[in-house]
Amino acid sequence: MVQLTLPQLAKKMKDIDFAMLSTRAEGGQIAARPMSNNGDVDYDGDSYYFTTDDTVMVRDIERDPKVGLSFQGSAGLLKQRPLFVAVEGRADLIRDKAQFAAHWNSDLDRWFDEGVDTPGLVMIKVRAERAHYWDGEDEGEITL
Repeated sequence: MVQLTLPQLAKKMKDIDFAMLSTRAEGGQIAARPMSNNGDVDYDGDSYYFTTDDTVMVRDIERDPKVGLSFQGSAGLLKQRPLFVAVEGRADLIRDKAQFAAHWNSDLDRWFDEGVDTPGLVMIKVRAERAHYWDGEDEGEITL
């Protein structure tokens, strides 16, 4: 088994945009929803997602900042191995327009008409604490 470093795993993840972000719901259930990295996919252990502060997801994170992210890379093309990555981490809710701008791209305008000035806009920053990966042959865990 080959143990990857974070830079090696990040290289494998570089084209994965969508993740399932899981939170702990009020009743203790696990709630997951798809979220886009919005092209901000240079993975260094931090992930950034945008939403609004009136969502259940934001309330879940305010109650319990421990979250999970699940990524799946493409497989099968040119005999490429699959890639699955599960990340455990802590979420911070950011409401600072300067930080929004640092992670904003024009694709987000589709969802947030007023850009970084959208009322109630929130950026979720997930800082990874542990990542488990499997690529069809090798698997491992990275603690950050």
